[in-house]
Amino acid sequence: MSVVGKGVLLGFYGDDFTGSTDAMEVTAFAGLRTVLFTRVPDADLRARFADYDVVGIAGTSRARDPEWMAQHLPVAFGALASLDAPVIQYKVCSTFDSAPEIGSIGKAIDIGTGLVGGCWSPSIVGAPHLGRWQVFGTLFAAAGDTTYRIDRHPTMSRHPVTPMKEGDLTLHLAAQTDRPVRAVDFLHLDGFMPEDLGGDVPVVFLDVLDARSQALAGGIVWKAATRERLFSASSSGLQSALVAHWRQSGILASDPEPIAPAEDVDRLLVLSGSCSPLTAEQITHAEDHGFAGIRIDVVAAASPDRAEAERARLLDEIEAAFEDAQGVVVYAARTVDDPSYAALKQMSENTGTAFSHVQDALGRFMGDVALAAVPRFLLERLVAAGGDTSGRIVESLPVDALEVAHPLAKGAPLCRCHAEDSAYDGLQVALKGGQMGDPDYFVRAMSG
Repeated sequence: MSVVGKGVLLGFYGDDFTGSTDAMEVTAFAGLRTVLFTRVPDADLRARFADYDVVGIAGTSRARDPEWMAQHLPVAFGALASLDAPVIQYKVCSTFDSAPEIGSIGKAIDIGTGLVGGCWSPSIVGAPHLGRWQVFGTLFAAAGDTTYRIDRHPTMSRHPVTPMKEGDLTLHLAAQTDRPVRAVDFLHLDGFMPEDLGGDVPVVFLDVLDARSQALAGGIVWKAATRERLFSASSSGLQSALVAHWRQSGILASDPEPIAPAEDVDRLLVLSGSCSPLTAEQITHAEDHGFAGIRIDVVAAASPDRAEAERARLLDEIEAAFEDAQGVVVYAARTVDDPSYAALKQMSENTGTAFSHVQDALGRFMGDVALAAVPRFLLERLVAAGGDTSGRIVESLPVDALEVAHPLAKGAPLCRCHAEDSAYDGLQVALKGGQMGDPDYFVRAMSG
């Protein structure tokens, strides 16, 4: 049964799989029954997860162009709208990285508001639990012990596909949509009245920098949504803000039942397509603690005529590595300065293929490796690192839905797979974005 007995409180579509599990984690840890579908569910699949409080659909639109979004997002948003939830969310990364031609958040908002309705579209991006803060409409993000404006962040300013070049989110989003874009700073959250906005369904960013502003922002959205359904392009900061308000207003208990930590597993496979320096540090830490590291020949993996042989080579190397090591990390590159990254860029130029398409081929290759590895090595737990990589991997598996199984790191929990195939049903997966986790994340994923 639904925990709060009010039907579905929130329906969300995640623009990548790592962000989707991040969003699911917030509400699941708050005590709300939360399910994440790996595709738009049909009636039978939806019926298997009736009476859930929060329903999500994991997607890959962060790596897609506007034409793809126009074709696929209406189906997903329509399915969520049928849940009759007060809030329908397009869940975006807390770094808000996007561009007019790839992963356009503005395009998603234009599609979503047209289907869902509402006289305004709130956006909450600040997520202090992830080291993200929005102040006076400007986004800041932590990297280690230092906080940067997002356009000066050492990783996000150099993102290989959607580098952030503007910290003011109103300016950043205005390049992706023609609708009005506004911001309400933390000094003016108290007393803000959405009905006074006017205009053609404006997007309104709400500052979040601390617990007080978070609860205020959540209250603004929820009170407005109980009057008319709203569409919101937000990070998991929306989930956190809503949970804060629901606790203050008594909809949710302040102290939910804790989720048990994970147990050890005998072996762990990590598949990494991330170029984040943090992921590189996690790979090095794992190798220093007994993991075997195996590098993918990225050019072979992304080449249709060479991919099968490269996949066979990797699987054989993984099998040999498991004879001596409990953990194996298979990776494409360590950072954007890695020679493998340069080789993939050169392949893109030599073949006249868009770099995003070459990256997509590499992601699908890693999905094929995961598909074969789970039954071959009797894996009980699998880690995917990188937002786009995680999506390609889970899409390759015969998995219908995910639920949070155990805590691991903020924004990157261990999830339990629901599948009809017994080899994958109950499989635990952790989908880790490039910026998520401490240096020992992979080691902890194996040891619990």
